Amino acid sequence: MSDFGPLQMRCPVLTVRRVDAYYAITVVAPGIAERFRAGQFVAAAVGGEQSSMLLRRPFAVHDVKPDYGGTVEFLFSVRGAGTAWLAERRSRDLLDLVGPLGRPFPLPRDPVNCVLVGGGSGSAPLFPLAHALRRRGCRVDAVLGGASADRVFSAITARRIAETATFTTDDGSFGVRGPVTAPLGRVIEEARSDVVYACGPMPMLREATAVAAEHGIPIQVAVEETMACGTGVCMACVVPVSGEDGITRMVRACVDGPVFRGERVRFDDVGTIPFDALGAPGWKPAADAAVDPADREAG
Repeated sequence: MSDFGPLQMRCPVLTVRRVDAYYAITVVAPGIAERFRAGQFVAAAVGGEQSSMLLRRPFAVHDVKPDYGGTVEFLFSVRGAGTAWLAERRSRDLLDLVGPLGRPFPLPRDPVNCVLVGGGSGSAPLFPLAHALRRRGCRVDAVLGGASADRVFSAITARRIAETATFTTDDGSFGVRGPVTAPLGRVIEEARSDVVYACGPMPMLREATAVAAEHGIPIQVAVEETMACGTGVCMACVVPVSGEDGITRMVRACVDGPVFRGERVRFDDVGTIPFDALGAPGWKPAADAAVDPADREAG
């Protein structure tokens, strides 16, 4: 058996707890915990063996501990029948998980100043990332936001692991009133940040990428896309991303991501197939497209 790649496991539930507007479920999953890297996710089967809910639900991993050989905790909101079923799990129930899935956040080779930006439950994967960065001697500053105070995830922990922690809410019930990207530029300047890591809704990632570009620093984003299989088979989670060769490709968030360089994601075209994407109707290589067909025939 390979020491890398995802595993499928029937994992005993350790705890299910309410965390403000969210639920956090911890399972005993030694193999998944051992292979996990910050930014990866798990896919859970829901509804039980006789359920008509065939598709797994993807969840970012919030915490991994060595307890009981290795535990994995992920965060979720109740949004439908599948997540409602998860919220009803109890200790010792078995949960069918596949993971860890996806590409993790790349870590800097040398100690640098990092700012972590998260919106709502999208903040969850930033916590194991913060620990990994701190172990490498990096400075970590955090900017976390949500629609309201109960949707700003784990502010106490953020204050503990980050050099500075800034919070925002859309309704002003906690921290600064406004979007999570509003104070990002100030934090970058004050902390002299070298890189931004972000996770959250696509509009938030687009704005965070723009702020990072204004300050001339790179950004790594973990995209939130709807996934059906989580293993790259169904192509339901494709995102238009420009490669180093300048060609846009429809890449799968579940296996080619969910982490991408922010400046390469074509946020304005998410949900569409751009006309210039590789394989799109009428697509031609740039060199061929630059030559007029009449000139080619004349030659």
